[in-house]
Amino acid sequence: MPDMLVRLYKLPDSKPIYEKLAAQNIRIIRPMTPNKEKVCGWIREHFSDGWANETATAFAHQPVSCFIAYDDNEKKILGFAGYDCTAKDFFGPTGVDETMRKKGIGGALLLRCLEAMRDEGYGYAIIGSAGPTGYYAKVCGAEIIENSVPGIYDQLI
Repeated sequence: MPDMLVRLYKLPDSKPIYEKLAAQNIRIIRPMTPNKEKVCGWIREHFSDGWANETATAFAHQPVSCFIAYDDNEKKILGFAGYDCTAKDFFGPTGVDETMRKKGIGGALLLRCLEAMRDEGYGYAIIGSAGPTGYYAKVCGAEIIENSVPGIYDQLI
């Protein structure tokens, strides 16, 4: 899967998507470091050890470089997204609970991370080994980086 490049200075307006989720009592929040085990445990349970390990790195940064979708009514995590986890300037990993997909949660998490990267001074972001390239192009205008396969993930052991 190719890497993709996002122009952080050309992000779409995220306010409507955040308002839509807020109407359902879903917030996109930056978790505090005391929640590291809860967040990483949820990721491990719903996705993989690898993604949990990548996201654990987010809690070593100030500010924490990940966000979660949190249901205020049910008091539970619905999804997550990180940045600067595996490499500087990289978005990911990211995932949404299978039962909560197609509700805009993934897009909100993506945009929130990209906004944070922009606010921290990045001009561009890289989406590493982007699976759904059409999705990323639609949500944030990401473009495929030519000759980016296998990318940094070929170093996994």
